Amino acid sequence: MLFLIFKNAFLELIDSPPGSMFFVLSISLTTALISVSLTRWLVDTEEINRKQKKIKAHQEDKQKVVDLAENDHERYRKQKKRWERKDAMFKQSQQKMSMQRLKPTCITFLPMIIIFALIRTIFDSNPVALSPMHANDIPLIGIIIKAGHTTWINFTAWYMICSMGLNTLIQRLLKLQSQASGGMGGMFAGQKAKALEFPDI
Repeated sequence: MLFLIFKNAFLELIDSPPGSMFFVLSISLTTALISVSLTRWLVDTEEINRKQKKIKAHQEDKQKVVDLAENDHERYRKQKKRWERKDAMFKQSQQKMSMQRLKPTCITFLPMIIIFALIRTIFDSNPVALSPMHANDIPLIGIIIKAGHTTWINFTAWYMICSMGLNTLIQRLLKLQSQASGGMGGMFAGQKAKALEFPDI
């Protein structure tokens, strides 16, 4: 009897905001903590961060090699060959690091999908959190209800927002992700290096 009373009270609490909003936030936090714990256990993050710093420095060196083409052709050719040999080695290293990072995902993917699907059925397309933005309907993620000047988002949208934010925050706090190991800085450095082309001399 007490169990049924507690169950009904709990379902009533999470049925609508703000209870639903905090419930999904707690799920996202729990998921992020599990993911980070598995990462610390299965992945040598210090080694990956060290390699990422070397890769970032290598990518930045490409500009220095390209600059040599204008002044010192012979040195440019030597540095270019040296950079390309290093680049091939770093590409292999990046592939290995990608496989390392996938270890936690391989363990959590199926259980999380099942749990996510079950919880998703509880909320269906009901409003879960109030959005500060007035956006158009987004397929699958779905900003779903607009009343007056307010916009409500559903479980999927709020979970994704919480998950992305909490994962990044916890990884930064526990130093599992450095500036060189990802984020916008690392991405732009890689894109810039790929965009550069060695002059034909």
